Amino acid sequence: MARNTPPGGDGVVVIGLGRFGGAVAESLVRLGHDVLGIDENAELVQSWADRLTHVVQADTTNSETLRRLGVQDFARAVVGIGTDIEASVLTVLALSELGIADIWAKALGPKHGRILERTGAHHVVYPEAAMGERVAHLVTGKMIDFIEFDDGFAIVKTRAPREAIGRTLGECALRSKYGVTVVGVKRPKADFTYAKPETRIEQGDLLIVSGPTRLVEAFAAIT
Repeated sequence: MARNTPPGGDGVVVIGLGRFGGAVAESLVRLGHDVLGIDENAELVQSWADRLTHVVQADTTNSETLRRLGVQDFARAVVGIGTDIEASVLTVLALSELGIADIWAKALGPKHGRILERTGAHHVVYPEAAMGERVAHLVTGKMIDFIEFDDGFAIVKTRAPREAIGRTLGECALRSKYGVTVVGVKRPKADFTYAKPETRIEQGDLLIVSGPTRLVEAFAAIT
């Protein structure tokens, strides 16, 4: 049985302990949060027993079952159920009926995502699509890392362009020329430093750059 966690606390319910849900649950524990993991697969529950704060085998499509587990006392829930779309949607609906304030749900595609939103999910994530796009950006070798947000804004780690080498950020004026903001600079064997106009770019430096996705992509392409 789960230990009740006051609403608004650090406890999180993670439903579905497959690859996505399991990775989320494990990361939350590493960040210091209490996690109640729930899955209807007994073998999965057993495999997570020693790694999460609490693990329960249960059918999560019924709000009364979730109520008996004390899920209503958690402020946040993550639904990571994989291929069973019906179970995913019914679980989000059950969580919504319990009044969970912050529901995150994994979607397999746009239609699934729209249904999740209409049944109560506050945040819908598309992990396969997001990873596919990220890999597409990285495989070209122009970016070292890439994160895109929902509103067409991105942050990337990329190599410094040739025109910036040996000059300060103020001198090369990358923002006015390319419409992106250099947030920081990572030099080999040195600590990350926040970018300032007087920051001088050297050969081998990596830039952390933010801005509209299309402009960030165009900037990375010149490196």
